[in-house]
Amino acid sequence: MLLSVIIVNYNVKHFLEQCLCSVMKAAGRLPKGQCEVIVVDNLSTDGSIEALAPKFPSVIFIQNPENAGFGRANNQALPLCKGEFILFLNPDTIVGEDCFTVCIGQMQRQQQIGALGVRMIDGGGKYLPESKRGFPTPWVSFCKLGGLIRLFPASRVFARYYMGHLPENRNNVVDVLAGAFMLTRKVVLDKTGGFDERFFMYAEDIDLSYRIKQAGYENFYCADTSIIHFKGESTLKDIRYVRRFYEAMILYVRKHYKGVGAWFYVMLLKGMIAIRSLIQLKPAPVPALSTKETIAVTGDEQAVKAIMRGLGEDKITNDPNQAAVLIYCEGPGYPFTELIGSIGKTGSGKRAFVHGSGTECAVGSASKERQGEVILFKLLSEMHLNP
Repeated sequence: MLLSVIIVNYNVKHFLEQCLCSVMKAAGRLPKGQCEVIVVDNLSTDGSIEALAPKFPSVIFIQNPENAGFGRANNQALPLCKGEFILFLNPDTIVGEDCFTVCIGQMQRQQQIGALGVRMIDGGGKYLPESKRGFPTPWVSFCKLGGLIRLFPASRVFARYYMGHLPENRNNVVDVLAGAFMLTRKVVLDKTGGFDERFFMYAEDIDLSYRIKQAGYENFYCADTSIIHFKGESTLKDIRYVRRFYEAMILYVRKHYKGVGAWFYVMLLKGMIAIRSLIQLKPAPVPALSTKETIAVTGDEQAVKAIMRGLGEDKITNDPNQAAVLIYCEGPGYPFTELIGSIGKTGSGKRAFVHGSGTECAVGSASKERQGEVILFKLLSEMHLNP
């Protein structure tokens, strides 16, 4: 087996369906029988397994009796993996058909690479700087929390958190890779172990990246392929999110840093929790998608025709410039690779949705600051929003 893909799901049924649709197309570019997909469900209540297991019979579904957290659920699948390479992948991602071949090819050419990440864009086509990061040392974190990274976004000194001095469109060795897409070698994980299960959510990818580098391998940022990451789809940006994030960072600091500097670092993070707790955090509202809104549908010709029949041609335009809502339809005539490239060029203010062939929905998220949206086509002309 060449590749094992592990996806941890929690109440994002429709996003997972689109993700699996893209994963199957990417797996199709590998030699037959050389890719396996394992989905670990953390006690979802949206019927994820019941809905998707029949649609994807080749996928191994594991249903947990509790929400085990991100790291623990990924580790749960590791003993089942037969692949030479193991990909940790978020369910709210879309990969291109060339993704697996490009990434595995890169690792096969450079044996020193222990883990590899890719260029990520959000649902609105904006580049996600967390695609490549530096280790969060006290200075690096101070520059981020203090706003210096915004003042000097391309500085090697002040923008180390997102490695702003490294171009987003160029391959490079980096410190930290995102857990949303982390391709690793099984032999490396045998040496380092999987995710540290003390991290329930957040910072586990930083910790694993650190241990991979400590083992003598490189973490590599591959800009030769891009994926969509509907970042924040299943995470409300409320005070619970703030606490979990900073508490995870505190755990990371206590694990890897010692001395007075580490003590001040922990105090800084605790201070951020206190400050952010005083601020009333509310998730960014998702504006309602009206049935009167004009929609542009583009992509595979047959898929476009089917959607136009379902929604009513009076609501459809062929000119993306005349619509605020764009639905990109994958199919034989419009692969995911091309779809991702199109969303990367989406204009500001547009709401883009991804529709995989054979599915009855489209998913989207205008930015990482708010949760995603789902259009269910089975309701025909009614645009049903399922946040």
